[in-house]
Amino acid sequence: MMHHLKQSCGTGYVSLIFFLSAIVNTASSITHYSIPEEMEEGSVVANLATDLRLDVKTLNERKMRVDVVANKKYLDINKVTGELYILERIDREFFCPSKTTSYCVLKLDATIENPVRMFNIEVEITDINDNAPHFRRGTMHLDISESSPVGERFSLNNAADPDVGTNSVKNYHLSSSEHFSVEIQTGRDGTKFADLILKKPLDREKQAVHNLILTAVDGGVPTRTGTASIIVRVLDVNDNAPSFEKAKYVVDVMENSPIGSLVIKLNATDLDEGSNSEIVYSYSLYTSERTQKMFNLNPENGEIRVKEMINYEDLKLYEMEIIASDKGPNSVSGQCKLTIQVTDMNDNHPEISIKSFQSPIKEDTPTDTVIAVVSVSDKDSGDNGIVDLRIPDNMPFKLRESSDNYYELVVSEPLDREKVPEYDITFTVTDRGSPPLSDNETMTLELLDVNDNVPQFPQSFYTIRVMENNAPGALLSSLTAFDPDLHENQYLVYFIIEKEIANTSMSMLFSINPENGNLYALKTFDYEIEKEFLFHIEARDSGSPPLSSNVTVHIIIVDQNDNAPVIVSPWRAHGSVVEEKIPRSTDKGSLIAKVIALDTDSVHNSRITYQFLQVTDATLFSLDQYNGEIRTMRMFSYRDPRHQRLVVVAKDNGEPALSATVTIKLTTMETAVKAYSDMTEEPLEYDIFSDINLYLVIGLGLVSFLLLITILVTIVIKCQKPKPSKAAPPSRNSVISERNSTIADSTLVSNDAYWYSLFLAETRKGKLVVRQPLPKGSRYIVSSIPRGTGLTDTSDSAASTLQYPK
Repeated sequence: MMHHLKQSCGTGYVSLIFFLSAIVNTASSITHYSIPEEMEEGSVVANLATDLRLDVKTLNERKMRVDVVANKKYLDINKVTGELYILERIDREFFCPSKTTSYCVLKLDATIENPVRMFNIEVEITDINDNAPHFRRGTMHLDISESSPVGERFSLNNAADPDVGTNSVKNYHLSSSEHFSVEIQTGRDGTKFADLILKKPLDREKQAVHNLILTAVDGGVPTRTGTASIIVRVLDVNDNAPSFEKAKYVVDVMENSPIGSLVIKLNATDLDEGSNSEIVYSYSLYTSERTQKMFNLNPENGEIRVKEMINYEDLKLYEMEIIASDKGPNSVSGQCKLTIQVTDMNDNHPEISIKSFQSPIKEDTPTDTVIAVVSVSDKDSGDNGIVDLRIPDNMPFKLRESSDNYYELVVSEPLDREKVPEYDITFTVTDRGSPPLSDNETMTLELLDVNDNVPQFPQSFYTIRVMENNAPGALLSSLTAFDPDLHENQYLVYFIIEKEIANTSMSMLFSINPENGNLYALKTFDYEIEKEFLFHIEARDSGSPPLSSNVTVHIIIVDQNDNAPVIVSPWRAHGSVVEEKIPRSTDKGSLIAKVIALDTDSVHNSRITYQFLQVTDATLFSLDQYNGEIRTMRMFSYRDPRHQRLVVVAKDNGEPALSATVTIKLTTMETAVKAYSDMTEEPLEYDIFSDINLYLVIGLGLVSFLLLITILVTIVIKCQKPKPSKAAPPSRNSVISERNSTIADSTLVSNDAYWYSLFLAETRKGKLVVRQPLPKGSRYIVSSIPRGTGLTDTSDSAASTLQYPK
C-alpha cells in the first residue's frame, strides 16, 4: 500500500513517496507496521481488518477499537473500511527523544468483541530530515597568540541535530581563510566534532581580528545546514621596536627664547599594543652634558623644551641622540638624531616717516594723482633689515615705489564722497625677520563734495486726489526730493513747470513751496467744470552748474454730491403746479405723464429714483421709480374725483441724498379727446409760450454757442499735445434709450444732456410736440459731447450725436 507524505523543508514542501510495509509476526501474534514521522492527519497506515483477517462488515457491531498510548491517541481505526489512519501528527524527536538507538516504535492494542479478541500492533516511526543542525552558541570567541606555531589545534563547539542516522551532522565547513582550516573528528557515539587548525603564522599588527563562519552539514536529502560565527582575537607579543618618523631632525630655535618654550615634540610609534607599545624617551650616551643642561627632555611625551637662556654668540649649534624604549617584558628600542640651530633674533623694529600728505581732496580727483610720499627704514641687517610697505586692500589707492625705500600713494580708482566721505589709511611697514617686526601709522584723508548727483524723487509719477469744493490754500501733498550731495549742492528749490490749459496757467491753480515741496491749491475746484490736471514739478539744486530733475503730477478732482436734481419735464415755472387734462375714458396702463430730472454730479451721485410724495388715490396711478413714467393702474370710475393731485419727488444717489419735487394737477374730462397712445403727428398746442420761455430759449442758445466754442478750443489744444503712452481715456457715457415714448430717458447725467432734454421738451416756436408711439426698433441716441480734459467713469460707448425720428 502506497501513501504520500508532504514534508516541510526550508521554504517549500517536498512530496515524499514511501511504501508502507506490513509485517505480520505469526510467531508472537504481533502485527508490525513502519511509517515515517510527520505524516499528514488522516493518512492511512494499513487496512488492519484485512491484515487481521476480520470481516469488515462486523467491525462496528463487534466494537473494534484501538487503545490510547501515553494519554495521546495518535492512531485510530475506521470501523467502516477497517483502515488504520493517522489521528495526530507524530514527531519522532518528541516521541523518542533518546538518540541512543535509531529504533522508535509505537505499541497499540486493538480489541474486538463477540468473541473478545486482542491484537498487539507495533508501528515503527522512521526518521525524516526535518531538523537542521544548530550550535549551542551562535558566536564563538578564541584568543590566539600571534606567536602560536603553525599546525596548532583549537577545539570548537560541535553542532547538534535532533535527527538520527544519516540525517544527523556529517560534516563541517569553514569560510575561506588563509590562516585557518577545520578538521573533522568523530566521537565514540558517532558525534562529529570540528577542530580549528592554524595553517599560517599570525601577525597582530597586520590583522588583529579574524572573523570566520563555521557551517555544520547533515546527511539528509536534501541536506540541512547550521552556522556559527568564530571571532579570533590575535594576542600581541613584543615583536616590534619603537620607531621615529625620521632618522634625523633639524630644528631652528631663536636666541633669547623664553625658558620652557617648546623646541620640538618627538613622536615614536610602536605597532604593538598594551605595555609593549608604551614608550619612554631618554638621551643616549653620545649627548653632551652641555646640551642636556640647555634642553630638557620629557621622558613620557618626547617634548624638548628650553631649559636655560640661549645665546647665539655662545653656541650656534646643538646635537643630541634620543632613544625611545618600550615597556615590554623584553624591551626593545629605537633612536634618532636631533640638530638644533640657533637663529639670530630680530630685535629692531622698522620705522615709517610721512614726508607729505595732501588732505582734503575733491572727490573727482583723477586717478594716478599723488596724495602722499612715505619713506621706510630698518636698522637690522640681512632679511631682518629688508622691509615691505603696504596699505589695506579694500581702498581705491595704491603704493608706487619711487626710489629706494620711498613710496608714493596715488589714486587708483574713481572716488565717490557719497559712498565713502573719508578714508583712514593705515601704512604698515614689516621687515622680513623671523619673526617679522612691524610698525604702522594712520592718516585720515577727507573728500570734498562736487555737484555730481541730480535730485531724486521717491516716485516718478504722483497721483493726488482732491475733493471738490476744497478750501483755497489747502495742502494737497508734499513732493520732496533727495540730493546726496553736501551744502549748496544739496539745497533744493522746487518749481511748477508752466503749462496752460484753456488759457489758464498752472501757477494760477496751484502753488508749491520752493523750499520744502509742499503743493497747495490756489482755488476751489468744481468737479462739474474741471476733473483733472496734469503738469510737471522740477527740483533743482544750488550747485554750480545746477542739476535738476522733474516729476509728473496728476491731480484728480473727486466729485461731491453738491448738485440737487433738476426737474426738466414736465416744465413749469418756479414753484408753480403743472396742470394736465386727460379724458376719463383713458385705458388701464396709459401713459399720463413722464417726470424727467437731471443731476450734474458724477454717475454715482446722479443716479435718480422717483417716488410719490403725495397722491390723491394710490390705487389709480403707478410711478416707475427708474424712468419716472406715470401710468393708470385702472380705468376711471364715476366715484373717482374729477381732480387728482400728484406730488413726485426725484432723489439722487448721493450721501446725503438731494431731491427735487414737482406737483402735477390732473383734471379728467368727459370730452372725446383721444388718449396719448392714440395721438397722431398733429401737435397739441398749449398756451405755454410766455416771456419766460423766450428768455430761456435765448439763454439756451447762448450757452450752446459757448459750449461749441469751448469744444473747438479743447480739440485744438489736444491736437497740439504729444500723444500719451497709454490709450486715450474713453469718452463720457453714451446713453441709448429705446422705448415707446417721445421723452428722453431719465438716466442722462451730463450738462449737455440737460440742454438736449430741454430742447426735446420744448417745441419749435414755443409749442410742445407730443408724437404718437414709434414703431418697434426705433430709438433715441443721446450722448454727451467729450470734454477735452475730463476723466469720469465711462462705458465703452462712444456716440457723440443726438438723433431723433423724423
